[in-house]
Amino acid sequence: MEQKEDQPGGWRGSREGWLAAAREVFIETGFEAVKIQPLAQRLGLSRTSFYWFFENREALLQALLSDWEETNTGAILGASTAYAETLQEAALNLIGVFLEDGAFSPGFERAVRGWAHGDAAVATRVQAADAARLAAITALFTRFGVPAHEADVRARNAYLVQIGYISMQMRESFEERLARIPDYVKIYTGAAPNAREIARFEAAHRPQATPR
Repeated sequence: MEQKEDQPGGWRGSREGWLAAAREVFIETGFEAVKIQPLAQRLGLSRTSFYWFFENREALLQALLSDWEETNTGAILGASTAYAETLQEAALNLIGVFLEDGAFSPGFERAVRGWAHGDAAVATRVQAADAARLAAITALFTRFGVPAHEADVRARNAYLVQIGYISMQMRESFEERLARIPDYVKIYTGAAPNAREIARFEAAHRPQATPR
């Protein structure tokens, strides 16, 4: 039952709750479906409670973009600077972000990029995010002594392959992806990861069996 703000003990929800609901709808259906009244019904709240947290629908949409930058772009930037003993281990850190258990949301990425096709302002934000991501990945390579021009090309190779997986909605089991990863790393870095690096990567990312 919907609670009204003027009722004793009424609940307006939270900014995080409204944003999370908007994100779910956005990923499922697209930005056109992110509307205040349907979100209120989804949350079991009154429409007016929305305005305690956002000025209007446009403010909510801008918050979604900021959330995407913090989560997806932030995940790539974090992985690019994560500790690694070798360039191959650093490449594995980056690849791990894009796996199912990683911090990067493929659905969120597809939704934002789809939105950008019809909105120049959103396209500008996406282009800026791509530039920041590529700069971070390029710095990953230069950190291990790769010359600047070569680092730029290797970074583009690594990043555009991963974005291609997302854009094409490729479906691979963990075993299929794992079988290809050593060769991906070899292509990205010039050398394959060693057995110990692959074992650590597998242990960190292999899906856990659901307890019965």
